Amino acid sequence: MTTKFTYWKEPNGRYVGYHNAYPDHWTQGNDLNDLKEQLRDLHQTFTAEEIPGIRKEEELEIA
Repeated sequence: MTTKFTYWKEPNGRYVGYHNAYPDHWTQGNDLNDLKEQLRDLHQTFTAEEIPGIRKEEELEIA
């Protein structure tokens, strides 16, 4: 399974990013691998239980 994420490197050298499905919830890491691990943890938390206030994105079939 894969998921898309957005990230950037801050001037202080840390990496910041978020899952594209959960853009309101950013996390950070010391390097890109650390950021990916933080994102994996967030994904597990967000998909394992219903957390109030977590916005989710789905596709809706119209016709």
